[in-house]
Amino acid sequence: MMQHWRHLTFLHWRYPADLVQSHLPAGLRVKTFHGTAWVGLIPFLMDRVRAPGMPPLPWLSRFPETNVRTYVQGPDGRTGIWFLSLDAARLPAVAVARAWYGLPYFWSQMSVEARRAEVVYRARRRWPGPAGARCDARVELGPPLSEAELTTLDHSLTARYRLYSTIAGHLVAADADHARWPLRRARLTQLRQDLLQAAGLPAPDHDPIVHASAGVPVRIGMWRPV
Repeated sequence: MMQHWRHLTFLHWRYPADLVQSHLPAGLRVKTFHGTAWVGLIPFLMDRVRAPGMPPLPWLSRFPETNVRTYVQGPDGRTGIWFLSLDAARLPAVAVARAWYGLPYFWSQMSVEARRAEVVYRARRRWPGPAGARCDARVELGPPLSEAELTTLDHSLTARYRLYSTIAGHLVAADADHARWPLRRARLTQLRQDLLQAAGLPAPDHDPIVHASAGVPVRIGMWRPV
């Protein structure tokens, strides 16, 4: 699939590695950084979703999405993303992703308002439950981060180019091909969320690390057995 991810905010919290490991399928190990696992809450706008060689469809190809994810290592030693949940605003996309791609998508009422120096996100889950799970966030955008300013942790939390899932009980992976994120500083000015709790995690007890990005075009490859 071809798509463009726009107006992203990356929010990341530390979690105990054994707790996150308990949410992973057989064959995946939680990827830690200095001994701790990380869970991300990433709201953004999905745009121009289409199959290669096909035009984007009106309405269906542009919608908000919010992911709850963590970072893992597969049995072949490669690292990637495991999704604990994905909320999207288009029911047909949710139904197809759940039925055919094995991804834990949820249908939610959502919006993304991108302004010059701020992005405002709204999400409230509709189906399947728990209905009413939400993520309302307001993010103040700062200056771009230069390559020299980026740390190993910054790269570890954002530069991930592989997705994992399970289909019919088998572990599969797909590669995400895109340019490096143009990251910028950001400040979280408001957050009301319980999507992490809906995914089976305790509520965070500390402030997140925050990054923002205007986005990149992305090509997602086919699932392959791991």
